[in-house]
Amino acid sequence: MQVRVRLFALLRERAGADEVELELPEGSLVSDALAQISALTDGVPVVMAVNREYTDLEAVLHAGDEVALIPPVSGGEVGVVHVRVTHEPLALDPLIELVRDPRAGAVVTFLGVTRDVAVLEYEAYVSMAEAKIAAIVAVAIERHALCAAAAEHRIGTVPLSEASVAVAVSAPHRPEAFAGAREIIDEIKAQAPIWKREEGEWVSGVTPG
Repeated sequence: MQVRVRLFALLRERAGADEVELELPEGSLVSDALAQISALTDGVPVVMAVNREYTDLEAVLHAGDEVALIPPVSGGEVGVVHVRVTHEPLALDPLIELVRDPRAGAVVTFLGVTRDVAVLEYEAYVSMAEAKIAAIVAVAIERHALCAAAAEHRIGTVPLSEASVAVAVSAPHRPEAFAGAREIIDEIKAQAPIWKREEGEWVSGVTPG
């Protein structure tokens, strides 16, 4: 089957074309398409979309689908996007270093920590969560003209007072930095496929979409 892959910015320049056609076996995944053009994406964090909807590496492709490979978007210059879902403890200092930028007059950070209970337990559909968080961060960079943004979410057991989610953003001015950080954390809580268990019970939330 044939699949059309659209390219933008740096990826378009590398390929020398706006799009490429791939021939893939029936039932191929987004990851299969990405593997065929890995030379184009080398060193560039990309967010995937199929038929104009953000998706993850395990999405099944169909003949005629339009796949878009979206590099980090920007407000003027390319913004840094860093995303990670991990079992490791989170720390703000490494994120602050990632978002430092000579254009930035403000750096805003956020930590969400365990409170009131001894531990919280988190589970995630990791590959999809990272893709969704990357899309959220990229949109926030564009919407608020951020210089850079980073977000990490911890999974597994998170003890009292330790961080389960960390966000850092930089921007030329503080209103945009605060707005961008707020949007990222709010959208992660609403959209990322991450689940929380408190004292043995799964915490109900919203249906993503």
